[in-house]
Amino acid sequence: MRIGYYPGCAITMGSSSEEYGTSVLRVAEAIGPELEEIHDWNCCGASSAHATNHKLSTALSVRNISLAEKYGFKEILAPCPMCSQRLIISQKDIADDEKLKKDVEDAIEMPCNGNVKILNYLELIKNYCMDEIAKKKKKAPRDLKIASYYGCLLVRPPKVLKFDDPENPKSMDEIIEAIGAIPVDWEFKTNCCGGGFTLSRTDVVLKLTNDILECAVDAGADAIAVACPMCHANLDMRQKKIEKEYNRKFDIPIVYISELIGLALDLGPISLGLNKHFVDTESVVNAFA
Repeated sequence: MRIGYYPGCAITMGSSSEEYGTSVLRVAEAIGPELEEIHDWNCCGASSAHATNHKLSTALSVRNISLAEKYGFKEILAPCPMCSQRLIISQKDIADDEKLKKDVEDAIEMPCNGNVKILNYLELIKNYCMDEIAKKKKKAPRDLKIASYYGCLLVRPPKVLKFDDPENPKSMDEIIEAIGAIPVDWEFKTNCCGGGFTLSRTDVVLKLTNDILECAVDAGADAIAVACPMCHANLDMRQKKIEKEYNRKFDIPIVYISELIGLALDLGPISLGLNKHFVDTESVVNAFA
């Protein structure tokens, strides 16, 4: 199985969340499926472009889909939920609006049939990797309790994304169970972390992320698993500031679900990027020892 790989801007080498991209690729090398980077991909327009110019943001995303079609891919993996959401929404927008489709195709100078399926990372693992995890898992963590944090973008808008239950998703919890960890039951798994307001409204982000961290810790979680670079940045990078602002010590690791799978496969914490987090991940790594 050959799947087009759309890394997007946030998780490529040298970017702010490169450990997510690194661990996604390391896991794919170990258990598949084969990921082939889409040649000449461009930014999907997440965060800023879609809020300022609908046609431009649609064209940015559609160009990547057109390239995937050109190179014969039937499916695209976009590990960043901001990217996968923008690709899916843009694909739907041109399917629903013939004039927009023509304008976008004229702008990118390529046709787009819209017949490529876009997968988020949880979807890829659930569709293709659960049996391989069971076969190739080398380490099971000892009593490691994980809060699965989906955030907003993996499951909403539900009528467009059509992935998991938007109020109580289970896909990440099932992956966590598959690697031998314990998913905790908690209430904030789809609450917003503040996303793109991390720089413009830091006060809002600190309040939202404090509530998420507090709920996870109070539910007994040893770590929080994410599949979104923005969620990871807000919960990991901002954690010390949150602790200072709200006078509570959390010290809870924020790990990508791909890193947890990699630990179970014994791929090594350094090769997965676990040394690049702000909050120390040693307790998670040691659970797999």
